[in-house]
Amino acid sequence: MGKEKVILAYSGGLDTTAIIPWLKETYNFDVVCVCIDVGQESELEGLDERAKYSGAEKLYILDVVDEFCDEYILPGVKANATYEYEYLLGTSFARPLIAKKLVEIARKEGATTICHGATGKGNDQVRFEINIKALAPDLNVIATWRQPEWTMQSREDEIAFCKKHGIDLPFDVTTSYSRDRNIWHISHEGLELEDPSLEPNWDHLLVLGTYPEKAPDEAEYVTVNFEKGVPTAVNGKQMKMSDVVRELNRLGGKHGVGIVDIVENRVVGMKSRGVYETPGGTILLAAHKQLEELILDRDTLAFKKTVSDKYADLVYEGKWFCPLREALQAFIESTQDRITGEVKFKLYKGNIIKAGTTSPYTLYSESLASFTTGDLYDHHDAEGFIHLFGLSMKVRAMLDQKREEKDKNNDK
Repeated sequence: MGKEKVILAYSGGLDTTAIIPWLKETYNFDVVCVCIDVGQESELEGLDERAKYSGAEKLYILDVVDEFCDEYILPGVKANATYEYEYLLGTSFARPLIAKKLVEIARKEGATTICHGATGKGNDQVRFEINIKALAPDLNVIATWRQPEWTMQSREDEIAFCKKHGIDLPFDVTTSYSRDRNIWHISHEGLELEDPSLEPNWDHLLVLGTYPEKAPDEAEYVTVNFEKGVPTAVNGKQMKMSDVVRELNRLGGKHGVGIVDIVENRVVGMKSRGVYETPGGTILLAAHKQLEELILDRDTLAFKKTVSDKYADLVYEGKWFCPLREALQAFIESTQDRITGEVKFKLYKGNIIKAGTTSPYTLYSESLASFTTGDLYDHHDAEGFIHLFGLSMKVRAMLDQKREEKDKNNDK
């Protein structure tokens, strides 16, 4: 019989590169690396050679960009999912899909164990593990940073370990941010960002776009079309979801849109600071919200905002496959039947400026909303409405007055 196999979630970065020889040395595993391509682009270059050079038996690179956009990002767009009012959940959306693919490869390879390199302080350890449990409760999980045999406590330790095992890789500890990239966003942590009192080094930090101050001095218009909540075209050109994201990333990045500097509350109980670039996603959510503002009735729109907040929390916590997220998704889908129309924006130095929205399902009536009295609305009708609408407040105030008068008379 051969050695037992372990499936390693592999990015090709320093952590997962060091994990390959560590798994072989510590557990005598055959290491099967799995890299899930969710739009990392240039980060995937040279992975096959690096994995095998580091001791992996095999490397899978799975292109799931369209599945990621259609089945994870799009449901989030329909939900207007935003964690703590700012974070558009770029990393969070990707983790359940990565977990799903790791399980699929584990089944294919006959492996009983999945390994990840997420640290014991981060959110990803939670997201990976609870999604693996939801899909394959029988599989074991090795979280390297939580294992007693893992003695490396810094990137310097990992580089030394790799060199000891004949792996010489060009990782620069002193000038590298910790980044996570996919088609939806890129996140940045580390270096000066670890001190919330310091301004980010914008000249070295940004990858997808430019800082607003250095964006073009001329504004640019962009239109986005939706059909039943699904974005279908940018500037009149029909596109699939992944190409919509790519094109809006290009336009938003050019004009400094979608840069967020946030101190967020992690699942594990600590605050962390990160900078997120989500240029296309920021435009897309702004457009979707604008259509919903025009089309959804007051009660549905208000309740959907409550649902969106809870939905974002669940996704952030890694609970993609939980029953509540699926139930909330069903409600969200039911609100999208009429979210069809075109939204026009002007992009200028980090700003997304409304420039007109149209929909065949609009609930806005110009004749009803205007100051001119029409057949549907008589200004005098408001008098009775206001009387009834404020009746409970008026009764309370009247009774309070009576009580105050009674108390004054008793004091005499």
